[in-house]
Amino acid sequence: MRLRGLSAAGLCATLAVLAAGCGQARLAHTCSATDKQFISTAQLNIASLDLWAQQYLSGAVKAAVVVGQAEAAAATISRMEPRDPALAKTRRLLDAMFTEYGRAIQARARHRDAGPHMYRAYGLANFAHDVLVQAQPGLKAQGCDVAPLL
Repeated sequence: MRLRGLSAAGLCATLAVLAAGCGQARLAHTCSATDKQFISTAQLNIASLDLWAQQYLSGAVKAAVVVGQAEAAAATISRMEPRDPALAKTRRLLDAMFTEYGRAIQARARHRDAGPHMYRAYGLANFAHDVLVQAQPGLKAQGCDVAPLL
């Protein structure tokens, strides 16, 4: 009977240690050619959309141009396949961010409330930023610099 008690106590202690360790597991980062290409493409699309948005706000281009650019950026990002888990998560977030931003501009052009779409776009951008900040040291150690995306 005592042996069973010790075994059960040992099993419980082992499970507790394993469970605690699972929550603190680190991602194994990579820096493949597709990861580097994703970082470069994401940076280019973010900068490009920012320029188009500034042109729209100044009245130099119509909303349809910015919406088209946002849709193109989302399509480009969604086709990318970074191998690093953090970059793959960032890809999904940026895809959704570009989509929501395009919807916000489209809503504004139609004199509708763009706020909910813009709020989601900024939230998604913040989530992507947080993922990249957390992954930055591991990615940098592998040779991928995500600083241009921050």
